[in-house]
Amino acid sequence: MGTPIVIFDLDGTLIDSAPDIHAAASRLLKREGVPPLTFDDIRSFIGRGVPGLIDRIIEASQLAPESRERLIASFLDDYNARSTELTRVFPDVAPCLQKLREFGFRLGVCTNKPLASATRILKVYDLFDAFEAVVGGDSFPAVKPDPAGLVSLIGTLGGGPALYVGDSAIDAQTASRARTLFGLFTEGYLNARLESVRYTFRFDAFSELPLVTEEVFAHQGVFV
Repeated sequence: MGTPIVIFDLDGTLIDSAPDIHAAASRLLKREGVPPLTFDDIRSFIGRGVPGLIDRIIEASQLAPESRERLIASFLDDYNARSTELTRVFPDVAPCLQKLREFGFRLGVCTNKPLASATRILKVYDLFDAFEAVVGGDSFPAVKPDPAGLVSLIGTLGGGPALYVGDSAIDAQTASRARTLFGLFTEGYLNARLESVRYTFRFDAFSELPLVTEEVFAHQGVFV
């Protein structure tokens, strides 16, 4: 049995990126000459990567479907240039990651955000070095809830018993399909009924996570 692994989602889990995503979406719609969508609308669209976000924007704003690829490129160019203006790291994330590493867990990130975007943001907020590997939404042909990225990342990190930490039903489905434990962060962008989401445990503060994680693995007979 390998070293235990903890893998994190990014948007809505480690970082509150919805304000920057909404701002970039608003600028995109302004360039297209259509009214902006609300913050709550855009936040509810987060989770299936940029193509999924643009698909929802096209539908909600009644834009031409054939403009999809152009809109994706336009959004990314603008977002990547300004992706850390309003984004914030959730409280206690950095000390949580440090504590997990001190406990002996191997850490990674599996996100539907494009890899270059995710890497840049993690570096800006001094989180990148906490992780041994990062998988993005463009690292594999399919995005979450397809489990390919998560399964591959677990292999990269040694194939040990794994916990995936996320904030959405999509993350829960990904963990289930990858046959990993799942920790639900309840202060993120969950847009489903809590009772409809399958999780091993849930938490609302990162200060809780290291000890809870250690206890959950110990209950599974896994010790670090």
